Amino acid sequence: MHSQDFFYQAMIYMLAAVVSVPVAKKLGLGSVLGYLLAGVVIGPFVFGLIGEEGSDVMHFAEFGVVMMLFLIGLELKPSLLWKLRKSIFGLGGMQVILTASIIGGIALVAFGVNLSQSVTIGLTLALSSTAIVLQSLAEKGLMKTRGGESAFTVLLFQDIAVIPILAILPLLAADVAHDISSGAVQHDAGVGSLAGWQQLLVIIGIVAAIILIGKFLARYIFRIIASTGMREIFTAAALLVVVAIAVAMNAVGLSPALGTFLAGVVLADNEYRHELETDIEPFKGLLLGLFFIAVGAGIDFNVLFESTWLILGLLFLLIVVKFGVLFGLGKIFGLKSGQEMLFSFSLAQGGEFAFVLISFSRQNAIYGDEIAGILLIVVALSMAITPLLLLLNDKVVQPIFEKTSNKMEEDKIDETENPVILAGFGRFGVIVGRYLKTCGISSTILDNNPENVQALRKFGFKVYYGDASRHDLLESAGIANAKVLILAIDEKEKSLEIVDFVKKKFPHVKIFTRAFDVRHMFALKDKNADYIRRESYDSSLELASHAVCELGFDHYQSHRALLSFKFHDKNIMDELFKLWKEDDKSYIKEAKRFSSELEKVFLAEREESIHESDMAWDSTTLREEIREIYAGIKEGNGKSE
Repeated sequence: MHSQDFFYQAMIYMLAAVVSVPVAKKLGLGSVLGYLLAGVVIGPFVFGLIGEEGSDVMHFAEFGVVMMLFLIGLELKPSLLWKLRKSIFGLGGMQVILTASIIGGIALVAFGVNLSQSVTIGLTLALSSTAIVLQSLAEKGLMKTRGGESAFTVLLFQDIAVIPILAILPLLAADVAHDISSGAVQHDAGVGSLAGWQQLLVIIGIVAAIILIGKFLARYIFRIIASTGMREIFTAAALLVVVAIAVAMNAVGLSPALGTFLAGVVLADNEYRHELETDIEPFKGLLLGLFFIAVGAGIDFNVLFESTWLILGLLFLLIVVKFGVLFGLGKIFGLKSGQEMLFSFSLAQGGEFAFVLISFSRQNAIYGDEIAGILLIVVALSMAITPLLLLLNDKVVQPIFEKTSNKMEEDKIDETENPVILAGFGRFGVIVGRYLKTCGISSTILDNNPENVQALRKFGFKVYYGDASRHDLLESAGIANAKVLILAIDEKEKSLEIVDFVKKKFPHVKIFTRAFDVRHMFALKDKNADYIRRESYDSSLELASHAVCELGFDHYQSHRALLSFKFHDKNIMDELFKLWKEDDKSYIKEAKRFSSELEKVFLAEREESIHESDMAWDSTTLREEIREIYAGIKEGNGKSE
C-alpha cells in the first residue's frame, strides 16, 4: 500500500512538471518558477494532492541538489578558476560577504534573531538565481556585455560558495539546537562523536581519498568501462560515483554535497568528463525539478496572508540591499555606461540555492517553520519579479544612459566622396570592409556601437560613430554622391527603414544588404533592395559541399550539386515571395511542395552521366590520369629505342 501511495505521489509530481514548465517557459517565467508554481498548485493551498507520502519523494528529490553540485564541480577546471580569479573571487567574494553581512546584521538588530540564525539568513539571501539570470540575459543577448559577464562570474562564485556554506550550517546548528525542542540536530553519529583532532583526521582522509581516486584511478576505471561499449554501464558507473561519495560522506556525518562537488572538480580534467556530464544531466534535471516542486508545495500561504506587509517589506528590503551592494561593487570594478545598472538589476533577487539552504537549515533546526516559511515566500517572490526588474532596466533605465553617459557624440564625417557607404561594422560588416579595402575601394563606415567603434579604431579602421537609420547622418555621410550602400546592421526594422528612405530619395544608389532569414529577405525585396544575401547562406552551403565530398561525392559532383541547388533555390524563393504576405498555411504548403520537387530534381541530375573532361575537378582522378599518360610515354620511348 505504501509503495502504491509513493508511485501515486511521484505521478502527481511528474504530471505537474510536464504541464507547468512548458506553460511557464511560454510566459517567459523560466523553468524554476514553473516548478515552484506547479508545487503551489498541487500543494495543500490549492488542490492538496500532496500527502504525507510526498516526503518520500522529497527525500528522493533532494539527491538532485547533490547531482547539481557534482556537475558544477565538473565545469570548474582549476585553470579556469585561476584565469578568472580576480572577477570570481574578487567581485563574487565581496558581493557574498558584504550582502550576507548587511542582511545578517539587519536580521540580528531589527528582528531579534540570534547570531547563528542571522548568519544563516544572510548567507542564504546573499545568493542569486543562476537559472533565471543566465536564461534572461541569454534571451536578451546581454551575456557578452560587461554587465552580463560580471553577473556570470558572481553567479559562478555563488555556486562555489554553496559548498562551504553547507559545511558551515551544521556548525551553526550546534549553537541553536538547545533552543529548539523539535528536530534537534543529533551529534551522536559520524564525526560529531569524535574528538576534534579525530574529526580533522577523518575529514582530511576522506578528502585525500576522493582526490587520489579521482586524479589517478578514475581514468583507468572509466577506460575499462568505456571499452565494453555499453552506454548503460557507463551511465550506471557515473551514477555510482555520485551515490558512493554521497553515502560515504553521509556515513561520517559530513555534507554529501561537499564530497560530490570536490569529486567534480577533481574529475574536471578527466577525458571522460563530457560523457559523465551527459549521462548525469537528465537525472539531475528531473530530480532537481522535483525538489523545486516540493519546495513550492511547502510554501505556507497562510503566512503570506497573515504577514502580508511584513513579507512585502522584507522583499523590498532584500532587493534594495542587494541592488545597493551590487551597484557599488560594479562601480568599484569599473562597470559604467549603464552596465552597472544591468549588473545590479540582474542579481537583485534570491536564488535556487536559497531553497536548498532554507530546507537544510530547517532540517538542522537552525530556525523553525515560521522563519523558514517567510524566507521561502520572500525568495520565491523576488525570483518572480526578476523579469519585471530587467524590463524596467531595458525600457526605463538604459534609455536614460543612452541619452547621457552611454551616448558618444556623433562624429563629424569628413569623407563624403567615397563611392561606398558601409552601415554596420560588426561580425558581418568587418569582413565586407576588409574585402573592399583589399580591393582598393574607399568606403565610409558607420556603426552605432560606441564600444565597437573604439575597439575597431585601435586596429586601424576608420569608423564613424552614428546611427545609419538617421536620415541626416546618411546625407552627411555622402549618400547623394555614393554609388553603393551596403547594409550590415543588426536591426531588421532599421534596415527596412533605411532601404525605404534611400530608394525614395536617392534611387540611383544601389543597395546591397544582408538578411537574417527568409522572411527578412522577402521584406527587403518588397522594398526593392538591389542585392540581398542571407548572412549564413553561402557559408552553410560551402560547409555542406565539403561534407558531401567526405561522404563519397567527387569534387565536381559536389560543385555541380552546389550550383544546381543555388539555381533551383533562387527560383523557389522567387515563387515563395509571391506568397509570403498570405496566410502561413498556404506558404508552408507550397514550401513543402517545392522542397519535395527539389529532391526529385537532384535525384534525376545525379543519374546523368558526367563528361570525362569534368574529371579535372577531382585532383585525385587527375593525378591518376597524368601517371597513366606518363607511363604510356615512357613505354613508347622504350619501344622506339
